[in-house]
Amino acid sequence: MLTNLTARQIHIGLHILIWSALLFLPYLIGSPESNYQIGAIPGLLFTLTGIIHIVIFYGNAYFLYPKLFNKRSWWLYVASSFLLLLFSFRLKYWLLLTYFSQIPHDPFVFRLLFTPSIAVFIVSLIYRAVLNRIQAERLQKERLAVQLEAELKFLRAQISPHFIFNVLTNMVSLARKKSDKLEESLIMLSGMMRYMLYDTQGKKIALSKEIDYLKNYIQLQTLRFGQELTINSELEWQEVEQEYVIEPMLLIPFVENAFKHGVSYLEAPQIHIRLKVQADQLFFEVQNRYQPHEQKRPEKSGGIGLENIKQRLALLYQGNYSLETDENDHVFTIRLKLKLT
Repeated sequence: MLTNLTARQIHIGLHILIWSALLFLPYLIGSPESNYQIGAIPGLLFTLTGIIHIVIFYGNAYFLYPKLFNKRSWWLYVASSFLLLLFSFRLKYWLLLTYFSQIPHDPFVFRLLFTPSIAVFIVSLIYRAVLNRIQAERLQKERLAVQLEAELKFLRAQISPHFIFNVLTNMVSLARKKSDKLEESLIMLSGMMRYMLYDTQGKKIALSKEIDYLKNYIQLQTLRFGQELTINSELEWQEVEQEYVIEPMLLIPFVENAFKHGVSYLEAPQIHIRLKVQADQLFFEVQNRYQPHEQKRPEKSGGIGLENIKQRLALLYQGNYSLETDENDHVFTIRLKLKLT
């Protein structure tokens, strides 16, 4: 991708090339015997009028239009443009009388000499309008990028406290049971928090790290619930030479949601988690049973995770993901298909 500096240099280079070709056109296609004439216009006069056209073009495109073309001073722009064209006519006429008096002063010569000033002025208007459109689109993209980054920072900051709140709730449960697994859980939580605080600060992280984080979370929940809960976890992942990257903490909210709604009020709860990577596509499925009244019950303090993840997917993977949910026979299933990079 070209940098802004390189693009600017190319832009300037094209202007220099085009104007140089126009200014020296008589000397490229003419001959000394004909005084490098183009039609009835000698080469030198053609070049001098070309310099006048340069003044018209850039004077309008980079001074008059940007400074005066607005609702408040449009009339001043019209007057200034008229004076600019009138000045070019007068200067050309003076050159014609003073240095090229041998040229016939007939209507055809006048049209050939003076009409280009109007044409160049119109071209400069079009050029300025196109330039303004490009600049406006670039500024819009920059604003959207800044807004997107701000939204993503907010969403990332939101998901971490939400996750910590849920895990600490699990720790309280283990402490009440006076479980020997509490220490192991705290060590695992420490590693997971290190991941959240340091590894997820970049825009994206290695998919393998996200999967390891997911495995640690599942293990943490296994320590908490023990034999009370059946967790079927199938994480099919093979390392490749070029590591895939993914938005950090993108998968965990789906699993959190399953534990949140798939354990309470159920006898012999089961949670199924499947992850597969194939042909640059990630397939992720989480399935849990639920009690109908519990799954539909509105919670004032919950629901941050899934809503958060939907926003992040829409912001980061627009057109490159599909998210489906299904409820059948008291089983809730969520499926994510994601194009990896």
